[in-house]
Amino acid sequence: MKKQWKCVEQCGACCYLEPSERPFLGDYLNAEQMAEYMALVGPDGWCINFDQPTRQCGIYATRPAFCRVSTEVVESVYGEDPADLEHWAAHCCRDHIDSVYGETSAEMQRFNHEVKI
Repeated sequence: MKKQWKCVEQCGACCYLEPSERPFLGDYLNAEQMAEYMALVGPDGWCINFDQPTRQCGIYATRPAFCRVSTEVVESVYGEDPADLEHWAAHCCRDHIDSVYGETSAEMQRFNHEVKI
């Protein structure tokens, strides 16, 4: 059965941008996007626009394309088949949640509860 992806509010795992933990960035982002990405990385590795107490994005409406999940972004930025959006996004979320909060974290449990397999 096809996975259904959903962003789980107040997670923010994708907002942990530490470049050393995302060695694949150069494979996807062009020089301009990479510069924009690096400008967002705070000293603690988190996006400078991520409000950690509320776990919300401070620039959500104007966030960069590489922060968005849509068929256009999946294809143009990440080179993935837009038809695989649901599977791709669910896989990325699980990877990020696992690396930031842990495989058995409350965030992973909430994500797995929201994502139907």
